[in-house]
Formats: sequence, C-alpha cells, structure tokens
Amino acid sequence: MTLITADNGATRVVTVQDERIDAALAIRFKDDMRAATNGGPERVVLDLSQVAFIDSSGLGAIVASMKQLDPARKLDLAGLTPNVEKVFRLTRMDTIFTLYPTLEKALGAPAD
Repeated sequence: MTLITADNGATRVVTVQDERIDAALAIRFKDDMRAATNGGPERVVLDLSQVAFIDSSGLGAIVASMKQLDPARKLDLAGLTPNVEKVFRLTRMDTIFTLYPTLEKALGAPAD
C-alpha cells in the first residue's frame, strides 16, 4: 500500500497509489492512513483516482480512517472511479462522505 501525502494550504491530500483497497490491504491501509493524517490541517482529502476496485473491507478501512481523525477534522473523497463510486452509492456511504469528481474540484471547494 502506497500513500502519497502533501499539504495544499488548509488541506492535507492523501493519494492512494494502488489499484485496489481490499481485504488483503485493509489493515495496512488503516495504519498508513493513521500515519499520513497524524497532525496537520483539519481537512483531509483522500484521492482515490487510481483505485479501480474496493470491497467491503476497503470501505470499512476508509470509514475507520475517518473515525480515527480528531472530531474537528474532516475526511473528503475525490476522484472516485466509476466502480468505486458505485460501491459508495450502493452502500449509502455517499451520505457520510463528501464526494468530489476530481482532486481539483475538492481543492477548489470551500472547507466546511
């Protein structure tokens, strides 16, 4: 699991460099996200533009990553591929997370 982290003003961007977030990678993803989001800006955008597949374990790992943030911090998702976005919509997780079609749209959105 490779995550690239960069701060962009008041936002920390975490980009997933893998094509899958599944049961085999879920625990490592949670650990890597904890390290990537430790401290830093209040808003975190998870860039999923390179992720082509996510299963329920991967979805659970993203939810767990959101829950491990301090209560004042927010996790938004950007660049969901069609298959990944479908999983979020079918599971109604699109009501929990703010989804942006691209990272650029997420960075241009006002922080809540």
